[in-house]
Amino acid sequence: MNLAKLTAAGQITVPAEIRRMLHLKTGDKILFFKNENGEVVIGNASVNAIRKAQTAFEGVAENLGNPGEDEIQTWVDSVRYRKDVSN
Repeated sequence: MNLAKLTAAGQITVPAEIRRMLHLKTGDKILFFKNENGEVVIGNASVNAIRKAQTAFEGVAENLGNPGEDEIQTWVDSVRYRKDVSN
């Protein structure tokens, strides 16, 4: 168990052990959410975003006939290029 003290400005210092467990670095954003048991849970927002993206894309490669890494990179590049052109 780790303990943190709340300052008058509403700030806390995340204990070093927790920072290591969550792979937090200076400047990282911390996600606070309430789970189904009503407990408040913290997590690394970047890691959470990556997991959501992985879940969203789960099975896509299989649905596309298992394209190779080069084909996927070409597709990503084409999407990036179209986005840059439209801005």
